[in-house]
Amino acid sequence: MRFAGLTFAAGILFLGTAALPCHADSATTKPIGGGALETRAEVAFGRGEWSLALPMLQQVASDVKSNPDRLAQIQEQIRVCNKQIAKAQADAAMVAKLSPAPAPGAVDTGPRKPHPAPMPGATTDLEIKDLGNFDYDIEKGGNIPDDVKRLSGTSFRTRGFMIPLDQAESITEFALVPSLFSCCFGQPPQIQHTLVVHCPKGKAVSYFPDQIVVEGTLKVEEKKDDGYIISIFEIDAKSVKPAPK
Repeated sequence: MRFAGLTFAAGILFLGTAALPCHADSATTKPIGGGALETRAEVAFGRGEWSLALPMLQQVASDVKSNPDRLAQIQEQIRVCNKQIAKAQADAAMVAKLSPAPAPGAVDTGPRKPHPAPMPGATTDLEIKDLGNFDYDIEKGGNIPDDVKRLSGTSFRTRGFMIPLDQAESITEFALVPSLFSCCFGQPPQIQHTLVVHCPKGKAVSYFPDQIVVEGTLKVEEKKDDGYIISIFEIDAKSVKPAPK
């Protein structure tokens, strides 16, 4: 069956070869919920993985609204996450401000290289950190560069590692990050270095621990939950497959 240029066959979602196992999204899908999600959120919070813990805690807060005491605890953890993320960004900004000035005669290339305008019908291929090659104010928002906004709605391909959000199998939505090692050692990716990937409706992929290639339509938009910015990049995926070795 063809779906938006994507081939589905024998339970596999693929574009080309060596694709990830794919499952029909049905009543047999087993999302993680409640306690499992809370446990993952608590582990990330305990490790100081603030950017990783934040979206999970926000989901847990939505799930425990009927329990005022637990909701208050989660809201406090959300406050801590936002505070620590803001502090880390402020520290990074201070380090940049105190960095030595360029040597006399050095060419000032500026803080970032703008992305060229996408060609009609072409697929933009960028690493995640190259896509988000700008400083972003996660507290106030509103400072996504215009050249990045122009990529919204275009065909996009990138590579990264999968972090399931609230599903253990038959995954229909996940975060894509440049590296798992930084997450594991207390340095979660910044929001501009995280993409939320949506699989095609009715289809899902299995968890894959190694680097993957995702291709689809890029969306550039500030998404908020309870007043907090939770993402700025999303991909409606056409293809999810292992990266070439």
